[in-house]
Amino acid sequence: MSSRLKNFLLIVAVAVLTILPLLMVKKTAFGPDDQPAGMFKGSDSQAEGVIRAIAPDYKPWFHSLLKPASSEIESLLFALQAALGAGFIGYYVGYSRGRAKQNSTPPVT
Repeated sequence: MSSRLKNFLLIVAVAVLTILPLLMVKKTAFGPDDQPAGMFKGSDSQAEGVIRAIAPDYKPWFHSLLKPASSEIESLLFALQAALGAGFIGYYVGYSRGRAKQNSTPPVT
């Protein structure tokens, strides 16, 4: 099997493993207060609730330009952003090390 075919199959497998769980979620779970509970809610939502309890008249400084359709998609976008950032940092470190190694090796005569 060629390396191009292997890489393509790995990319397809990652895409399927990323998208399939999102398609399998049928309905939102309900929390203890019988309100729809987001399955992937994080500390931002909890902090917003505490701020509203402490200062009900508080107005945020700004609002999001793009509001995802659900909290699951928001979580996916956050994970994608983290993966892209880690990939960029890994590429840069590898590139820098390779370049330093190339410059430090003595010329072959």
